[in-house]
Amino acid sequence: MPDDLFDYIITGGGSAGCVLAHRLSADPSAKVLLLEAGGSDRHPFFHMPAGFAKMTKGIGSWGWLTVPQKHLKNRILRFTQAKVIGGGSSINAQIYTRGVPADYDEWARDGGAAGWSYREVLPYFKRAENNQRYANEYHGYGGPLGVSNPISPLPICEAFFQAGQEMGIPFNPDFNGELQEGLGYYQLTQSNARRSSTSVAYLNPIRHRRNLTVRLRAQALRVVIERGRATGIEVAVGASRTPQLLRARREVIVTSGAIGSPKLLMQSGIGPADHLRSVGLNVVHDLPGVGGNLQDHLDLFVIAECTGDHTYDKYNRPLRAAWAGLQYLLLRSGPVASSLFETGGFWYADKGSRSPDIQFHLGLGSGIEAGVTKMTNPGVTLNSAYLRPRSRGTVRLASADPAAAPLIDPDYWAETRDRDLAIEGLRLAREILRQRALKRFVMAERLPGDALKTDADLFEYACVHAKTDHHPVGTCRIGPENHRTSVVTPDLRVIGLEGLRVADASVMPSVPSCNTNAPTIMVAEKAADHILGILA
Repeated sequence: MPDDLFDYIITGGGSAGCVLAHRLSADPSAKVLLLEAGGSDRHPFFHMPAGFAKMTKGIGSWGWLTVPQKHLKNRILRFTQAKVIGGGSSINAQIYTRGVPADYDEWARDGGAAGWSYREVLPYFKRAENNQRYANEYHGYGGPLGVSNPISPLPICEAFFQAGQEMGIPFNPDFNGELQEGLGYYQLTQSNARRSSTSVAYLNPIRHRRNLTVRLRAQALRVVIERGRATGIEVAVGASRTPQLLRARREVIVTSGAIGSPKLLMQSGIGPADHLRSVGLNVVHDLPGVGGNLQDHLDLFVIAECTGDHTYDKYNRPLRAAWAGLQYLLLRSGPVASSLFETGGFWYADKGSRSPDIQFHLGLGSGIEAGVTKMTNPGVTLNSAYLRPRSRGTVRLASADPAAAPLIDPDYWAETRDRDLAIEGLRLAREILRQRALKRFVMAERLPGDALKTDADLFEYACVHAKTDHHPVGTCRIGPENHRTSVVTPDLRVIGLEGLRVADASVMPSVPSCNTNAPTIMVAEKAADHILGILA
């Protein structure tokens, strides 16, 4: 077979793309190409769990921003999207959560995603897992993905659990088990105190396969459509802007994420016809749903000053940072072995909700993420996010130039209910940090600060400090073929075209009630079975 001809071309070497490269290349007769616009994950920050703190500050990301958010007083938010092999799984906080059964049952029942109910997706979650602790009806082991328990928790974490119990929030040992509600330690996508990204877990073990080609710094420019069928990809490699044409005999599979996948489809002339014409692109296939239905979790946080060195802030000092690095290299423990957000949980802003609608992440320090205030003295952060927003946004092209950043508009708080419940979640976070169990660790709340009390006060605070939780989904959603918002069928084929699928977070009809990396890996695992004909 010629060097530019493959059976499958996968565009995007992220959480989903690495899974599909692993599964599809298991057939030695299938020639598979994986394209990734970013570079390698060789830098140590990609493997040290605490490296997450560097990731939101630009390492391994596109550096994109949202458009002004009109319901947040035109605030522009940093919107980290991965640009490195392994994608989001190489730069995230490694939190392994799946959501609740109702999330997936609603996909199937209300979203037109036949075959994606909880009972039908659970086997794919389990197939991916190599769980350190659990082997039961909810969990598996022996899969590629390392899923383990925190190695270096701090005493403040246990006090956090006690504070929750003082408020009636129970301790939960497994958020992915029978019940989601409660506070506890998150399981993490780590193995032996190292990040278990899909690059490490799925791709590295099979790099030797002769039928698999991985090309880094190779940006897909457009999907080539001929007579209604995807036949290849135009790609720019390295610094060259001269397109190369690569052909696919069987399928092109788009796995560029909730922002990158609709961007690539629209660059290819696939999307809302009026928008494509407005930026000077020829309409190859009018598909109005492409780039619509964008959903994300918006994060509000409380930062408190500690009574002493109870978090990892002290390791910002050069000598202590050097000691932490040595401790990690020699013992695989200490602050560098921490994801910094390995503690949290789920509870209710709306007491009548069908399952928890608020998620907490306890940050073992202050200023961990880009744009979040760094305190002079040791601090602790408690993030809260409303999990089931009704607001829907868009991804659009700024121009016909593939190098141009997309126009990302999550349209946060377009629905006032989202705002009201998010602020209630912020109130819950404040209340947790004020419980008696945390008095020995927490001196006082510094942000928002005691002076801000009313909903109006907290809205003003949010307009300045709110941030993304890095969970965008939905922009190429699964749905009925005759519905205007649908982009792919339940087997992930792009509606109206042959030889083209999308298989990543963009296909989710609605955002799950959790971090989205584990669900994205599940989507890719199930997609592989559709592509290989194991599932209809």
